[in-house]
Parts: sequence; structure tokens; C-alpha cells
Amino acid sequence: MGIEVGGLLGLILLIAVVWAIYNIFQSSASTGAKALWTVLIIVLPVVGLIIWFLAGPKGNTRTA
Repeated sequence: MGIEVGGLLGLILLIAVVWAIYNIFQSSASTGAKALWTVLIIVLPVVGLIIWFLAGPKGNTRTA
């Protein structure tokens, strides 16, 4: 009785999760905050992405 995501929607969700995790690790947030955001997005992908988009670390990305 769980929610299954497949096909194109699943691919879009996977790309969004990978993009969000990449942006989290590029941010200047503390290691603990990065770990917390990453776990949230992995455990609750859709809800985690929405929360991260609204309240996650903004700007201040590190440059190589």
C-alpha cells in the first residue's frame, strides 16, 4: 500500500535528489547540517526536497 514512483516521474525525482545532494555538499553549511539535509532528502525524497527548497542552505556555495 505504499506509493510507487516509476517511469519518467521516477527519473525526474532521482535527478532532483542527486541535484539537491550535490548542492548541499557544495554549500558552506556545517558538516552536521549537510548530513541532516542529506538524510532528510534520502529518507523522505519528495517532502525532503520541498523542505530543502524552501528552508535549505541558500547561496554561499563554495567555488573550486
